[in-house]
Amino acid sequence: MADAGETIERAVLKRLPTPPGRRHLSAQTGLREVMAQFATGVTVLTAGGEAGHGMTANAFSSVSLEPPMVLCCVSRAARMHAAITEAGSYAVNILAADQQDLSKYFADWRRPAGMAQFDSVGWTPGAKTGAPLLTGALAWLECELAEAYEGGDHSIFLGRVVTSSRGTGDNSLVFYGGGYHEVDGRARAA
Repeated sequence: MADAGETIERAVLKRLPTPPGRRHLSAQTGLREVMAQFATGVTVLTAGGEAGHGMTANAFSSVSLEPPMVLCCVSRAARMHAAITEAGSYAVNILAADQQDLSKYFADWRRPAGMAQFDSVGWTPGAKTGAPLLTGALAWLECELAEAYEGGDHSIFLGRVVTSSRGTGDNSLVFYGGGYHEVDGRARAA
């Protein structure tokens, strides 16, 4: 007999069908549990153009200050992969602590496709790439795609930063242990 937690989990699984591209996720639950111990910032990657798309991502990192470069990792099965490849550019929106709902929205595969998914959120087109820059983010980076490398079932997109700007917020949205947390940017470790 299933306990209450299993019953709830099964009900959720019945209500939300698994999209075709996600049916073969890694069986390495141990790796997922280990990686959950690594706190990461939360971003929304965006690409403009005909295949415009947005996607919540935490596989993002700075690579180089000179020249300015960053990377993001995207599953080859994700719509975002095709959007970045087609546009040849992307933007990174670094989310503020109060943007948890925005993070969840861009993680939900049921949202509208293409540029229609941006109709319900505030954004402006990036001056260099046209990629959506989300209103209220802590910071924005526009990147031209410099290289793409295979990384297992993902591609590692190396982006040359062509513009960057910072918002006015102090508190960052962080993902750790399977949940969202807030980091006050004014607090410093002793």
